[in-house]
Amino acid sequence: MISIALSVNGVRHEVDVEPRTLLVDFLRDDLDLTGTKIGCDTSICGACTVQLDGRAVKSCTVLAVQADGASVTTVEGLEQGGKLHPVQEGFTEKHGLQCGFCTPGMLMTTSALLAQNKNPSEQEIREAIAGNLCRCTGYVNIVKAVQYAAEKMR
Repeated sequence: MISIALSVNGVRHEVDVEPRTLLVDFLRDDLDLTGTKIGCDTSICGACTVQLDGRAVKSCTVLAVQADGASVTTVEGLEQGGKLHPVQEGFTEKHGLQCGFCTPGMLMTTSALLAQNKNPSEQEIREAIAGNLCRCTGYVNIVKAVQYAAEKMR
């Protein structure tokens, strides 16, 4: 076991983990943060995307020990004080989800994008979400949702 300390959604955790524990498994199994989905286990689908120190990463390819000393944000951490993050609101308002399986990863990827780029073009949005697969929507409404959020955040 290895001792790690990290902040998840603003809450500090000091825990012992197996060295081979994936961050996605730590979040889901140890912290019961099941919004982060396990999709493909090969980093292809992006359903497991979280933010690690503000950067969107696929948590199925990050070991929990690599997050030692870091700040992790999961989809559960986007909402603040009972208020949806603008990206969450955008996905609702612009119908950016259907089955919802890819939604947590899309939300984490696009909120990280908007933290870095307040006014992304359609092409920049599409490039940002290229590592997140959606089998339902065709991405049109996802792009509209991100544009909605960007406008709301400006």
